[in-house]
Order: sequence, then C-alpha cells, then structure tokens
Amino acid sequence: MTQAQTQSRHRIIIVGGGAGGLELAVKLGDKLGKPGQAEITLVDRGRTHVWKPLLHQVAAGTLDSHADEIEYLALGRRHHFRFRQGEFTGLDRAAKEIRLAPVRSLEGEVLLPESTLPYDTLVFALGSQTNDFGTPGAREHSIMLDSPTAALHFHRKLIDASIRAQAGAQGFGQGRFTVAIIGGGATGVELAAELHMTARIMASFGLENVHPERDLKITIVDAAPRILPLLPERVSSAVSLELRKLDIDLHTNEKVVEVSAEGVKMGSGKFIPSGLTVWAAGIKAPDFLREIDGLETNRINQLVVDRTLRSTRDPAIYAMGDCAACPMDDSGKTMVPPRAQAAHQQALLLAKTIPRALAGKPGLPFRYHDHGSLVSLGEYSTVGSLMGRIASGGVFIEGLFAKWMYWSLYKKHQVAINGMFRTWLATWVEAIDRMRNPRIKLH
Repeated sequence: MTQAQTQSRHRIIIVGGGAGGLELAVKLGDKLGKPGQAEITLVDRGRTHVWKPLLHQVAAGTLDSHADEIEYLALGRRHHFRFRQGEFTGLDRAAKEIRLAPVRSLEGEVLLPESTLPYDTLVFALGSQTNDFGTPGAREHSIMLDSPTAALHFHRKLIDASIRAQAGAQGFGQGRFTVAIIGGGATGVELAAELHMTARIMASFGLENVHPERDLKITIVDAAPRILPLLPERVSSAVSLELRKLDIDLHTNEKVVEVSAEGVKMGSGKFIPSGLTVWAAGIKAPDFLREIDGLETNRINQLVVDRTLRSTRDPAIYAMGDCAACPMDDSGKTMVPPRAQAAHQQALLLAKTIPRALAGKPGLPFRYHDHGSLVSLGEYSTVGSLMGRIASGGVFIEGLFAKWMYWSLYKKHQVAINGMFRTWLATWVEAIDRMRNPRIKLH
C-alpha cells in the first residue's frame, strides 16, 4: 500500500488497552483494518494487558501476571491493528491529534520522544483509578490496586513481611501482622479471601509465622452499612458470614479519615494498626480527563457521552467503560455502572457503531444488560463464588456452579480477544502450569 493510500484511510485511535479497549481494537482491526478500510491504532502506556478483575489474585500471588498477560504487539499483528506505546498527556481537538509522553526504559533512557498522533475518530477507553477522596495519607501510605505494577508491588511487600515474620520480627497489631483493606466492594472482599488462602499456603511451604489463624490479621473497613453495598443484601450477608468464619474482621459504617505508616484512623476515633494498607474504596476516571480541551466531564472526571457513546461536545470522540458517563435511558437520571460487563457490551456496540459512522449512518443506542454480579472467595469449597442477579427476579447461587460461572467470565474475555482455539490451548497450558508450579508465587 502506498503512503498516499495509507494517509487517505480513516484513522481510528483507541486510548487505553484495558478489557473494553482491547476488545474494540481486535474487532475493528478484523472488520476495518484487514480490508484496509481504516487504520486502527491502540495506545497504552504498558506493553501488555492483564484483565483488571484478576489484579487481586496477582496481589495475593495466586496468579502469575506474566503467565496471563497478553502482548499488544503480537495481538495487533494477528488482528490488523497497530500498537503505540505511550502515556496519553493531552488532546488538541482543533488539530485532531493526541499527545503522548516520552517512553523511557527502566534505566531512564528515552526510547520514544514526546509525540503526537493524528486521528479522525478517537475513542477513550482509559478505565478508572482508585478514588481516595482526598483522605490525608492515603496516597503516601496505602497501595492502590489500579495496575499490574501496583499489584506486584503489594505482593513483594507481602512476601517481604512474611520473611521478616519468619525471622521472628513482629509487625503492628499486637504481635500479628495486619493487612488493612479500605473498601468493602468486590475488590476488597476478593482480596481478603485470596490473602487468607495465600497465607495458609505459605505456611505449608515452611513460612510458619504467617499462618492466617495465628500470625496474620486481615481487616476490611467500609463507610457503607454493609460490605458489597451495590449487590443484593442476601449476597452481602452470605459473604460477610463466610469472611467472619475465616477470622477476617469487618468494620462497616466506619469512614477512614487518615492513613499513616502505623495504621488507619476512622471518624469514630477507632484506630486499626496496619503493617500493610490497601485502598480499594471508590473509583474515578483519570484526573487529566477533567474538562479536557472543553469536553464535558462529571465530578469524577468521566467523559459525558450520549447513548451512542459519542461525546456530547465532539462527534469525532467516543468514550466507553469506566471513564464514560453514559445514561441508562433517555431520562439521563441513571448512569451505566462502571463494571467489566458494561465495558464488554460497549465494545461490542462501538464495533458496530464506528463502521456505521464511516458509512454515514447514525449510531446505535447503548442498552445495558445486567448479567449478574459474581464475588469470588478463592478456593474455599464452602462458598466458592456467589452470584447476585442473573435474572430479572434475582437468583442466588453458590458453590461449584457459581465458581464455574466466575471462571467462565474470564474465558469469555479471552475468547473475545484470542478466539476459541487459542483460548482452548491457553486453558490447557494453565492446567499444566498449576500442576508444575507452586500454587502461589513466592518471589
């Protein structure tokens, strides 16, 4: 293809390689990139993709992120889209281009200088980050599980604490090393259960001083009256019961007012000593999106879009996933919840809408379908996984069936990206790795 032909193709840029952005790049690459109807470019600051709902497993060490990560460059080659590494830093709507920060090596060497990329259609799929609500000390003294890097950082600190405990050193919390998890949503709950299982396995490997019933204390703090406040109360009650069986402390109706190196202070005056603190309460879109180049945003920095996912102030710009404020219906009173299934459904819609726009046809309205809420409590056979609403009336499930449902969500994501055959092969590789490697990552 000549340079003139390349320049004449419609340029579609997707900023963000999370679940929704990557699925959209794959579908548009196959639909428009392969026949040469458009040039699709995926932009992300990292080189690989890890499914965000699995980050709590990476943090606990029950999942090796390197084994489950997907290479953007390799996927782009298979699905006819380009990958450009770089961190998004700015937007020029008049010139129709985005700015990217320099890409540096681990040693600080500039690999790619600061640059701009022109677009004809721009899609923001940046996801979300943890919202600390301006709480003093939260950024300095707690870990936000926003990325694989943060999850690996938490895991390293957990292993270091375990090694210190094995040598006889005691952490905070009356001789028990305490992990405080701020936020009783799905991430906080799943991390707590996964950490309990990790500690039990570590003790079996010879780290006897990190046994969950004796040496490790896990605490969840949430400002809501109950954990999992967005899920049905029956699910919340059942999960609370199982967590208490694991000796995991639950502090609800407690607002955190300060985080320090010593622990967590709450508005009631209660103080929880903590050797390791995780902040998993609340989300917001990245701060740099706030009113970026005149686009409409809300109080948590989400780009406001109409029901076709198109920006309210620029027809060439779309937003999807956690960084988009999309109305559920024409009234605009309720917004689509920031959940992985919403991002997946929006990717499917944009894969139809953008080709329609290139053909001069109107966009399709987004209709969110709630397929349920799954909460994984690790490998504990008494609970397995719990599901909230999978039908209009709400159906409660637990045990092995719920566990299979949770596992199938990840496989559905893999199929959307890699196809059925590659996912089938990867599943067999995962099974072999589980037999060959330790059950948790010990380094």
